[in-house]
Amino acid sequence: MLPLVSVLTPTYNRLGELGELLEAVSRQTYKRLQVVVVNDNGVPVEPVCSLYPELDIRIVNLETNRKHVRARNIGLQYADGDYIMPCDDDDLLVPSHIETMMKHIEGADMVFSDAEIVNLVWQDGARVPIHRMEFAYEHDLAAMRQFSTFVPSGSLYRKIVHESVGSFDEQVYHYWDWDFFLRVSEKHRVKRVPIAGVLYAFSQDGGNLSGQLEDMKAYLNQLSAKHGLGELPAKNFFLLLEEPEVQSRRADTTVLWDGKPFRSRYAAIGRA
Repeated sequence: MLPLVSVLTPTYNRLGELGELLEAVSRQTYKRLQVVVVNDNGVPVEPVCSLYPELDIRIVNLETNRKHVRARNIGLQYADGDYIMPCDDDDLLVPSHIETMMKHIEGADMVFSDAEIVNLVWQDGARVPIHRMEFAYEHDLAAMRQFSTFVPSGSLYRKIVHESVGSFDEQVYHYWDWDFFLRVSEKHRVKRVPIAGVLYAFSQDGGNLSGQLEDMKAYLNQLSAKHGLGELPAKNFFLLLEEPEVQSRRADTTVLWDGKPFRSRYAAIGRA
């Protein structure tokens, strides 16, 4: 029997986006999946999840809003899979993604793929791209200590790594993914998959672009102190991508997405 993969998704008041993620998961060529949806005290997600009866969905409803890192840690307790795949509720996966990642994790403990950074807007009940950009960089651990190109959504790792590195660190908050990558890399083999199988929803117009830089700086300082990273700049994400050190790591990748929207069943009944 194929190993079970648990897709771990915290969500808060984004039913339309969650519906599209579930649509993407339902299209996966790798079928032995569990989806752990952690509703962080938002509107009920059952109206969306019930539309995908073919998926093994475990809904975890939190009684208070615990924020996304704590929600992930709670979700881990309900993940039955041998492998964990974190995925934000607004990101998407191409249909072959999980199958590809399962093939590449042989001989490793964690794999992460390239991505497309996609600016998506709602149009007729589905999100359509208005801008796409390849996000593909060589995996250089020393360089990753200065600027992380690890995309947590769609990454895949063996659940047992938590036995050696612990849970996601809620204290570094904005940089929980960078911290987790560094901790796993210290003790386990990590590989990059040069295929853009993840569609990372990220707007250049605001939203999750930069957040409150001063607030983020405090967490960045905590991350740096924890790992001995030295002085790290809290800059706009797209400005950081223009830094020469980052530009020098750009790599070729394989782009798979045909650009068509992942119209969900929730949208089909006029709810998105």
